[in-house]
Amino acid sequence: MASTLQKFIHSLDLRALPRVLQIQSGIYCQDSIYEMFGNEFSLSTEDVIKVIGFKINKLIASICENNEVSQFSAKVELPLNFPGLYKVVADKTPYVSIEEIARKVSIGPTRFGHPSFYSAKDIKLENFTIKHDEQITFNSVEEVHGIMAVNCVVIRNNQSHSLTLPLSQEGEFYECEDDQIYTLKEIAEWKIPKGRNRIVKLSTALHMWDSSSPLPENFDGCLILMPVYKVQAVMKFRKDIIHILSDLDVEVKDVTDHYDISSFLQPLSLEDIFERTSKEFPMVAQIMEGPSGNQKPYNLLSTGKEIVIYKKYQAARVLASEMRSDSSKRHYLIPMSYKGKFKRRPREFPTAYDLEIVRNEKEHLHVVATKAFTSPHEELFSVSVGDQFLVQQCQTSEVLYEGGKKLIDVLACEQILSDSYKKVLLPMYMEGGFVEVVHDKKQYHLSEICKEFHLPFNVKVSVRDLSIEKDVLAAAPGLQFEEEITDSYLLISSASSPVESWEIPVYRLNMLVHLLSKDVQTAAPPVTRTTVEEVSEEEYYMLRRYENLTIHPPPRPPKKPT
Repeated sequence: MASTLQKFIHSLDLRALPRVLQIQSGIYCQDSIYEMFGNEFSLSTEDVIKVIGFKINKLIASICENNEVSQFSAKVELPLNFPGLYKVVADKTPYVSIEEIARKVSIGPTRFGHPSFYSAKDIKLENFTIKHDEQITFNSVEEVHGIMAVNCVVIRNNQSHSLTLPLSQEGEFYECEDDQIYTLKEIAEWKIPKGRNRIVKLSTALHMWDSSSPLPENFDGCLILMPVYKVQAVMKFRKDIIHILSDLDVEVKDVTDHYDISSFLQPLSLEDIFERTSKEFPMVAQIMEGPSGNQKPYNLLSTGKEIVIYKKYQAARVLASEMRSDSSKRHYLIPMSYKGKFKRRPREFPTAYDLEIVRNEKEHLHVVATKAFTSPHEELFSVSVGDQFLVQQCQTSEVLYEGGKKLIDVLACEQILSDSYKKVLLPMYMEGGFVEVVHDKKQYHLSEICKEFHLPFNVKVSVRDLSIEKDVLAAAPGLQFEEEITDSYLLISSASSPVESWEIPVYRLNMLVHLLSKDVQTAAPPVTRTTVEEVSEEEYYMLRRYENLTIHPPPRPPKKPT
């Protein structure tokens, strides 16, 4: 049965991909040429395309009154980065089963992916009864004892109850009111159910309104949002990916069940390649969709180019950030093969406990106090701004406490006076401020710093890496090495002129290839070029969040005695 492309994509579950569609009709002439996102292609009646992915590209918005489109409202296009923060208005249309919710609503690991619903009637489970109108938070979808189910949480009398609801559970389920605020991009990615529009209310006034804004001045009402998707597809006899907007006025028919899907080229992401067994490497591939960016090697990975993929592996990187006072700091992943050298820069420490964490047996840590501290105990030292200390060791000390004596953790230091040293004890809970005095003039390689010092660690490039055409680290006023991470990489080179090889990240590079049945001329890769990878703010926080899941944080500093 034929339907518009828009209707088909709006109701399509990502898990059902790929799908083969046949063009039925459209308002365009036969062999019409379309150019979208830099791709030029033609669509004719009875042409066949294989849809391999789609995501929201923009939103069509209408001003609404009483949850209905205003008869005076014109439809306007809103890009995903359109400013403002918005509240989601709960959908009044019920869902008839848990399966419908799981199919249409985004449920995932982030805070955005935990939607809440309530049932119009009580739901009796084996050991628990969910009362009608009781909020049910959906956390994940998985197989439980061979049955697909949703893991849920119900809060009752301040107690959390974990339970599972099978997808087969039927009923009348309504969205709960959501008191969170979101950007349009977050709403587009997480809060628009498949096959439904979404009503949102502007939560904060739009600053910097100008005449080019598609919304009225001082607008503070509700909008009905309808998504327009960018559809990724493959056509027969083409070796690239085409992109089509879902509102293209054509009718399509799903012919997946009657078509040999293997007759199309099989696009593979870098994640797909990485999942192959090590025995399958090396391999030759042709790029169907290359990454964006002018940085090497990304500018060499253009559509149509053939590459050799030699191997997959895990490699260490140091995550570093520029030391700037403003918010425009840049973030980098530095490989251990980086050949430049670094000189130390002073570190800052907010507490005495931080001094203990970074204390090194090989050298005395020399610091200057930047914040005064008055000790509540006569046995411990009170600090003035400008006091200088050599940090010695952590130990315990007896202090008077509530009329008795008590042992507490302290940091033994030597206060540097004009012509002598004085032994003092600082309470470990001390909230002060210290800045390091660096006497070490040595130049270090990256691997030496990771081996000898505790991260985070402040440095500046003293000798740039001459093997890199443009060493971006050398221009930084200072760098903080934050943590050492392990990431997944593929080693590649050009198939036509394999004079050098490059490491490309598997999970941060959007690129599609298809494999060629060609023999690799030599299994040994050419010399590997060092690449310092700049990562976006979003990628930076994702890296830190992922790493912090696998590393136990240091214990909290001891509390100050009351």
